[in-house]
Amino acid sequence: MAARILVHGHRGARAMRPENTVAAFAYAIELGVDAIEMDLAVTKDDVLVVSHDPELNREICSAPAGSPGAIRQLTLAQLELWDCGSLRNPRFPRQQNVPGARIPSLDQVLALASRGAFLFNIEMKLFRERPELTPSPQRFAELLLAAIRRHQLEERVIVQSFDFRALLAMHGLAREIPLSALDETGLGDFVSVARSAGAGMISPHYRLVTAEKVAAAHAASVQVIPWTANSPEVWDALIAAGVDAIITDDPAALIAHLRHKGLR
Repeated sequence: MAARILVHGHRGARAMRPENTVAAFAYAIELGVDAIEMDLAVTKDDVLVVSHDPELNREICSAPAGSPGAIRQLTLAQLELWDCGSLRNPRFPRQQNVPGARIPSLDQVLALASRGAFLFNIEMKLFRERPELTPSPQRFAELLLAAIRRHQLEERVIVQSFDFRALLAMHGLAREIPLSALDETGLGDFVSVARSAGAGMISPHYRLVTAEKVAAAHAASVQVIPWTANSPEVWDALIAAGVDAIITDDPAALIAHLRHKGLR
């Protein structure tokens, strides 16, 4: 049998449940994913919360009238008034609503650890052009490391980011935390990109993946975890390229696909 390809549930499993909610993560865990992937924002009172968008995304969340639109401008108590489960994401017609689902704190999500042996793939989201939306890279890394250690999950996390300042900050704080360099530019080879972030993994957009790039990465002990692949044709191309894991919005379908091929 070929090497096992791990399945990472993107934002939990947003093809089927509202993204980055406890319901989505619980669903993905029940499916048997190898990792749940999520995004981080930080509230006004420095609480890490799980959200892809630093500001209110009215396509998938609703908020009380007059509520500030940026998570960084809200305390956790204020943010908990947002409803991010009642609106179905129009890009995912099979998604089931979970009315009243809130943006969870990272602590709430990390508390799911007892439900299995899966990994937590955690993205620190920073915005160079809008630094007011997040803490500094150093402070962000400090907050995340404290949460990881609070839950004693040092051996069950991957920390990823497009902003290599955050990865280098984490690398400086705790070399034992596995890091992955997110890449959508393709401007460098996988090894040099990962190394520039102090990372032992790279998470490229799936269109950047080739068998040659993966082989070179593996020769340098760099793992390759592409995002976000949602079709059998793309999965087959990534399998053929020899990737280590696949990040997908539909982990149930990917698991079934891998089983059909005898890869799981």
